[in-house]
Amino acid sequence: MGIVDEDIVRLRESADIVQVISNYTQLRRVGRRFTGLCPFHTEKSPSFSVNAEQGLYYCFGCQAKGDVITFVREQEQLDFVGAVEWLAAKSDFTLHYTDKNEGEERKRRAKLHETIGRAVQWYHQRLLTGKDAAAARSYLRQRGYDGDIVRQYQIGWAPDSWDQLSKALRVPNRDWVDAGLGNINNRGGQYDFFRGRVLFPIFDAQDRAMGFGGRVLPGSDDPAKYRNSADSGVYHKSRVLYGLNWAKTDIVAADEVIVCEGYTDVIGYGQAGVTRAVATCGTALTEEHVKMLSRFARRVVLSFDADSAGQNAAAKFYEWEKKHSLDVAVADLPDGVDPGDLARSDPARLAEAVAKAKPFLAFRVERALNAGDMATVEGRARTAKAALEMVAEHPDALVKDQYAMEIAGRCRIEPNLVRQILAEGPRKRVSPDGAVRRQPIKPRDYRDSPETEGLRLMMQTPEVMGPLLVPDLFADELYAALYRQLCQHETLHLAIQASSPAVAEAIQRLSVEETSAEPEDVASLLWSHYLQRRIQDNQQLARKAKTPADISASNSDLSWFKAQLEQLQDPARRGPAVEGLLGWWTSSPGDPS
Repeated sequence: MGIVDEDIVRLRESADIVQVISNYTQLRRVGRRFTGLCPFHTEKSPSFSVNAEQGLYYCFGCQAKGDVITFVREQEQLDFVGAVEWLAAKSDFTLHYTDKNEGEERKRRAKLHETIGRAVQWYHQRLLTGKDAAAARSYLRQRGYDGDIVRQYQIGWAPDSWDQLSKALRVPNRDWVDAGLGNINNRGGQYDFFRGRVLFPIFDAQDRAMGFGGRVLPGSDDPAKYRNSADSGVYHKSRVLYGLNWAKTDIVAADEVIVCEGYTDVIGYGQAGVTRAVATCGTALTEEHVKMLSRFARRVVLSFDADSAGQNAAAKFYEWEKKHSLDVAVADLPDGVDPGDLARSDPARLAEAVAKAKPFLAFRVERALNAGDMATVEGRARTAKAALEMVAEHPDALVKDQYAMEIAGRCRIEPNLVRQILAEGPRKRVSPDGAVRRQPIKPRDYRDSPETEGLRLMMQTPEVMGPLLVPDLFADELYAALYRQLCQHETLHLAIQASSPAVAEAIQRLSVEETSAEPEDVASLLWSHYLQRRIQDNQQLARKAKTPADISASNSDLSWFKAQLEQLQDPARRGPAVEGLLGWWTSSPGDPS
């Protein structure tokens, strides 16, 4: 079950890879190729190249490579189907599914996203222009949110009314309920879920509207300060991260994500120039959140009071660090100050809090040591014990020993005694399974040669270069295999799919490299090298020949090969010589007689 294969092929061929990639990095034309700074790693000199004709890209710095679907998967952190659907939506391309129910379900989710998107716009315009939103606008100005911020985050206002959104959108009952915008009363009428609240719209990583977080205005008699969308057909709070759609590019570039507790914290970080913050939506950080974030960055900085989470959370964080190959740190925020408030009073201090973030265990141990009574023997002992209880939760023995020595020094206790106490303490184990992050592939040492030039030209102008080549011209086994794949498949995409990893790597690399060589010149060089190899082989055979007939045959072959080589070295006779060799090889490859 899935998308019809023919649709994938047609979408891959029709999608403008240069236009897609240009949304992430600036490209400029160089000959037949486009080059720019790689969007997958930080660099100062362009090493990223795009073959627009074949729809392929390759980075000579980090070896990132693929086609337009691969690019979308990597940049948007989508699975294959998600990337195809993302491209189709951007290209106004209609997809067909092998399973009708699957196709209908995807259409259904798209309809819900579109419906919520309409609600986002309606609420946003209500905030900007509605008379009843005056108090909301005043509140936002007091929070330091000017018109630019309101528009950037598409903040909205839900009127204190039962059905104004319902009357404005006029969607079927099923769509209304499944989108999480409201419900149906006993009389069959629709009523709104949010009323009298400032709304922060929530989007998924692909910028599709999926829900809202709503805050009451100060002085409201509603006991629930915040209210979030209920789980729906497209919104699941355990997997939702507010702000990921805006922050994902900077998260990938920095290999770091900041996790906050609220929408205003994310906006505050943005105002402070730290644009890689996200927030959970009415729930604690879950493994599903962490798994999602691990696709974007290796370092997670917690921007909330991690110590208050206590022992139970610590065990989870250590497990997630190992299982998802993450480093968990804690921002060094002043006590009792949330990021949103600090962004207004001291934005530089907020940015510094992230820059000076400490590893999760270091943060907790430091808190325990600073809170302890170091003036008395009893106080130091209690402090050491409290800190060691935190250290004992960590699964790595070497890490625990290092912290134990720090505690011993700060509390003026014999190190061996501290080690003994730590060894006697409770030991928590985490799952031994761990995910291994992808490591860059070590690139092959490609050296320019007539073989690589011939293959570049064969990809660039197959109708010209292809007829001038035969398999025996490629002495390198990798390039010989590459040549065979090019001959067997109509497109580079099919050749890549059918190739071994090494051959696929070579195809993608060579396909984006520019060449100004002339096909006839390259072909004559390849044939010259081939003839030189044949001459060496026949010279060895002549030395081993024992009968006059064998000697005569070897000498005859040698004379013929040398004569052909001499013609190839003459520019005036080069073209006819190549044609003659092609005819000879086709009629009786390997036998000049």
